[in-house]
Amino acid sequence: MNADYPDQLPHLETFAKAAELSSFTAAAKAFGLTQAAVSQRIQALEKILGVSLFRRQGGRVCLNEAGQRLHDYTQRIFALHREARHEIAGQKFSVSGELALGASTIPGEHFLPAILSVFHQRYPDIEVRASISDSMGVIRQVEHGQVQLGLVGRKTDNPHLEFRHFATDRMVLVVPPKHAWSKRKQVSFKQLCEQPLILREAGSGLRHCFEKELGRLGMSLRDLRIALELGSNEAIKEAVLRKVGLAVLSSYAVQKELKARTLVGLKVTDLHCDREMFVVWDRRRVLSAPAMVFRIFLETNPSSVTTI
Repeated sequence: MNADYPDQLPHLETFAKAAELSSFTAAAKAFGLTQAAVSQRIQALEKILGVSLFRRQGGRVCLNEAGQRLHDYTQRIFALHREARHEIAGQKFSVSGELALGASTIPGEHFLPAILSVFHQRYPDIEVRASISDSMGVIRQVEHGQVQLGLVGRKTDNPHLEFRHFATDRMVLVVPPKHAWSKRKQVSFKQLCEQPLILREAGSGLRHCFEKELGRLGMSLRDLRIALELGSNEAIKEAVLRKVGLAVLSSYAVQKELKARTLVGLKVTDLHCDREMFVVWDRRRVLSAPAMVFRIFLETNPSSVTTI
C-alpha cells in the first residue's frame, strides 16, 4: 500500500444504503443483491476498519457510534465525488426527495430564506418543508423525528443530539428614536436594570442566552424591571415603539429598523450576549440524502449565511 495514496474503503454505497434503510435485506433489494452478499460486504468493510459498524435492535440494524462517524464521512465523500464530476466534466447528479427542516425565529426568518435561495439553485429536485418555532420547540421536533434537521440558537445536554455551529448572532439594545438614550452609543448594564424591559418568551434561544449572561453577572430576571414577555420579535419591536419598554434583540431582527432609524441600537457595557447558531440532528437516526446534502451545504458554503 502506498502511504501517500492508501487503498479506498470498499462498499461504502452498500454501507450507506443499509444504514439509511436500517436493513441489510432492504439494501440487498435496492441493489439487486442477496442479503448474504450485503452482509459479506459489510463484514469486509468492518474487517478493514477493525471495528463493527452496526448493532441489531428490534429486528433492524442501526449504526453504532463508529458507524455513525463513518456514515458522516461517507456522505462527504459522495458529495465531493458529485462536485468533482460536475466541476471537471460538467456532469450533474440530481439529489431528490423531501427535506423537513425546523428553525427558530432568527435563523428561520433571517437566515433560511437566503440559504434556501442558493440551495434550491444547486439542488432543484429537493423539496424543502420548513417550520418555525422557538429553539426548544425545534429541538423537540428533532428529538421526536418530526424534522430531520433544526436550526437553533441554543444547545441542550441531550447526548443523542449533535450541534454544529453555522453562524453567529449579535445582540443589541433597542430604544425608540425619541428615548433619552437615543443619542448615545452605549449604556451600562446598571442603567439598563433601571429601565422597563421587554423579553422573549421562555424557550427562545434569545431568552436562554440573556438569562445565561445574567447568571454570569451573578444576577437573574428578578433583578430587572420586566414590563412584558412576548412570543415574537415583531411584537416586541412594536411594543418598544409604543414605549412599553426597551428590549435586547438580535441585530438581524432589527437591521431594517436600525437602518431606517425607526429604532436606535445601543451597546450595553458588561453584557456580552452574542450567541452561536447551530444546525442540530439526532444521531440515533440516519440522515436522508437530502438532509445530509443540506447539512454539508451549510458547512461548505459559509458565504450563503454570512452575506445575508
